[in-house]
Amino acid sequence: MQKTIGKYFELSGEGLHSGVTTQVRVTPANRSEGRYFVRVDLPGKPIIPARVEAVSQTILSTELTSEQAQVRTVEHLLAALAASGVDNARIEIDGAEVPLMDGSAADWMEAITKVGIISSQEQPKEDFPYCLTSPIWVHQGDAFVAAIPASETRFTYGIDFDYSAIGNQWYSWAPSSENFAEAIAPARTFGFADQVEQLRSSGLIKGGSLENSLVCDAQGWLNPPLRFSNEPVRHKLLDLVGDLSLLGKFPQAHFLAYKASHK
Repeated sequence: MQKTIGKYFELSGEGLHSGVTTQVRVTPANRSEGRYFVRVDLPGKPIIPARVEAVSQTILSTELTSEQAQVRTVEHLLAALAASGVDNARIEIDGAEVPLMDGSAADWMEAITKVGIISSQEQPKEDFPYCLTSPIWVHQGDAFVAAIPASETRFTYGIDFDYSAIGNQWYSWAPSSENFAEAIAPARTFGFADQVEQLRSSGLIKGGSLENSLVCDAQGWLNPPLRFSNEPVRHKLLDLVGDLSLLGKFPQAHFLAYKASHK
């Protein structure tokens, strides 16, 4: 059974990379419309499907493009919608980047919870997820993403950084065993103090700050406390859920990623 949100909600904030404030209005959508963005600030209000074929770049966020219109940093909002079981949603935005909020998906989850989730209109038949029958692997160097046949849908992520505050971390999450809103959504994006100047000179992270991102250096975290002892890997898993939501409905499989970024 396909689902959508009970009524619209609106949130606004600065984009991580652009630093520009945008407003997002998420409204219910009909069965089989899927999740899609609408650039209401552009002539003709072009639609950008939240589908993998619309991915145009993956540098420190996921960007979607359609009809000469772009929207980037879509992964946190899409993760919240998909993990909440929202198959169909119209996402109106008046700019090119989804707000970062506090660096996590917590605000999006709270908004979705407040408006509730209902069945999409026109329900002619039950929808069942595709069950993966053979493994799929994609790798580059020591980074990889795999999808493995499994009895339930599960996401597992691993990271390994030279910074002692992070090091090697792994986390595994299954929708059937843990609440996304509690275990994954609150995990914030993170970065490194020695990379800030270089990234900003490249036109990135203009909206990043100690209020919406965890930042560490060789000595440790500049803005503790963490919400989880392994908050960085939980955030990477959040990104993975958001990026894989571009498949539509999650296939029944175990998704395993290591140092995968958004690629």
